[in-house]
Amino acid sequence: MLGGRILYGGDYNPDQWLEHPEVLEQDVRLMKESKVNCVSLGIFAWAALEPEEGVYQIYYLDASGTVLTPNEYRTDTTDTDQLIGELMDQLRTVPQDLDSQSAIPDRLDYRGFHREEMVVYLSFGDSYNSMRDDQEILCRAALARTLTQAPEVNYISILAGEQPILDAKGQPVGMISGSDFVDSISDVNAYEKTMLTLYFTDEKGELLYPETREVVHNVNTSLAQLVIEELISGPETFQLCPTVPADTRLLNVSVNDNVCYVNFDETFLTGSGNLAVADYIPIYSIVNSLAEAAGISRVQFSINGSANVKFRDSISLDTQFERNLDYIGGE
Repeated sequence: MLGGRILYGGDYNPDQWLEHPEVLEQDVRLMKESKVNCVSLGIFAWAALEPEEGVYQIYYLDASGTVLTPNEYRTDTTDTDQLIGELMDQLRTVPQDLDSQSAIPDRLDYRGFHREEMVVYLSFGDSYNSMRDDQEILCRAALARTLTQAPEVNYISILAGEQPILDAKGQPVGMISGSDFVDSISDVNAYEKTMLTLYFTDEKGELLYPETREVVHNVNTSLAQLVIEELISGPETFQLCPTVPADTRLLNVSVNDNVCYVNFDETFLTGSGNLAVADYIPIYSIVNSLAEAAGISRVQFSINGSANVKFRDSISLDTQFERNLDYIGGE
């Protein structure tokens, strides 16, 4: 039994019938008719998974941050739980001689793991949900492909803030295997790098300070959306502090005649009270960042589609905001 379900199945070796697709089709049909819900795959493929005893592949991001690349890791560890710990350490720390980067962002709060039978449960803080969709998929793939090489580990499951992670449709992702991902996790041609200047605040929360970062993103993501998503994810510079609540949901964003229309959920209002910043800081963090990176001249905010709202009971959102350099601090 796993996750409250009775497992029914057995060993299955489709690699032995690759030249006979009609056999594979029949196998799948018969398994569906028999209500099979679990099979053991790759029983005779261990030499491909671990070509040499004690040798594993750690999956990092390449220099562009768009594709996963394996790097060989050798260890004498045979205890499965200890090996998982080692592999997680390797995933989070890239060797200095590699032109690569970790698929697990530094800002993620990794809390540990536990194993139940063939599943490794990885626990992260709420910060896991701050990743962009493309970042999260690459992170998830690196974790799955690396950790499922460990003996007795067929799946991983990821928790963010003690809750199962959700897919783009809001459904639980569930158990993840390394085979869920192909070698080329993302199409390099579908992603590009953009240099952004974003405005965050310091511990006083009275002025804005620029942070420049290079972001890899899907070419279909608008620059305005990218700027706001990066602001929500928070600063990467140690001395700077967030200006937008981390759990804020961007419902939609559009640009028309150089005016950016930004529609948040109510968290932008309720969560901002927990930020020790002046009332105008969240507003002009967004406005100045959009003006700097996307050339926006004015920004119109709304909450759940309504602009008839007061932000922090002091700033009416029923107006269009322009860039304000008075709130930008010096170096």
